Amino acid sequence: MLEVNTSNQNKPGQAAERASRSSFYNGMRILPRAQRDAMFEIYAFCRAVDDIADDPGPREQRSAALERWRNDIAALYGGLAQPHLLGLAEAIRDFDLAHGDFLAVIAGMEMDVGSDIRAPDLATLDLYCDRVACAVGRLSVRVFGLDRDQGLALAHHLGRALQLTNILRDLDEDAALGRLYLPREALRDAGIIETEPTAVLANPMLGEACKAIAERAAAEFEQAAAIMAQSPRRAVRAPRIMAEAYRLILDRLVARGFAPPRPPVHLPRTKILLIALRNYF
Repeated sequence: MLEVNTSNQNKPGQAAERASRSSFYNGMRILPRAQRDAMFEIYAFCRAVDDIADDPGPREQRSAALERWRNDIAALYGGLAQPHLLGLAEAIRDFDLAHGDFLAVIAGMEMDVGSDIRAPDLATLDLYCDRVACAVGRLSVRVFGLDRDQGLALAHHLGRALQLTNILRDLDEDAALGRLYLPREALRDAGIIETEPTAVLANPMLGEACKAIAERAAAEFEQAAAIMAQSPRRAVRAPRIMAEAYRLILDRLVARGFAPPRPPVHLPRTKILLIALRNYF
C-alpha cells in the first residue's frame, strides 16, 4: 500500500540497484560511465513514479505523492537538490535534460491515477504514449548524444512503438488493475462495443483489435529503424537494443495470438544480453 511506498524516490547509491531489475540493464551497462549513470538515474525516477501510479492505495494519496515529485523536480531546476536526488541533479546538469520532459512523465502517471483508463480514443492514447514513453525517450536521447532533430524524431517513434508493445503484452495485467489501453476506435472497428476490461479480453474479436495496434507499433518500429540507420552508430547502441528486443516481443505476441489463455511473453535476460553484445561492436 502507498503508506509504505510514498518515498519511492531515489536514495543515494540506489539508482543503479533499481536499474539492475530492468530488462534493459545490460543495454544500459554498455554505455560510457557518465551516460550509464545518467540513464540509471532517469530509470530510477521513472520506476519511482510508475510505482506510485500502480500502487493500490487511495487515489488522493497517490496524487499527493506525484505532486511531491513535481515539487522535487522543480527544486532541482531551482538549484535546491535534496541529498537523495544529487545523482539526478548531476544528470540534468551534465546532459541538459529538459524540465518539461520530467513533468510530462509525471503527467502521464497522473492519467492513470485520476481514473482507470478504459478504451481511450486514439488522441488520448497518443497523448498517454507521448507522456509515459516518448518523454522518457526525449530525456534518453540527450544522454545518448543524438542530434536534436534526430533525437526528437527517434523518441517520438520508438517511444510509441515500445509503449504500444507494452499495451499488447500487458493486457491481462492491466485488466487486473481495471485498465484497458486499447483504443475505442480499434475496438469498434473489430465489432467490440464493451469497454469493461475483462469483457473486452474475453471477446472473440479481441485479436482483430490487437492486430490493428500491432500494425501501428510495427510501423513505428520501422520509422525508428530508419532514423537510427542515419545516426552515428555509437549514439544509437542503447536504443537499437531496446528496439530489437521489443520488436521481438511484438513478433512473439502476434505469433502467440490474443485469444485466452494468453501465456506471458518475456525475453530472458540471456537473450537481451546477446542483443546487447551484437549491438556493442
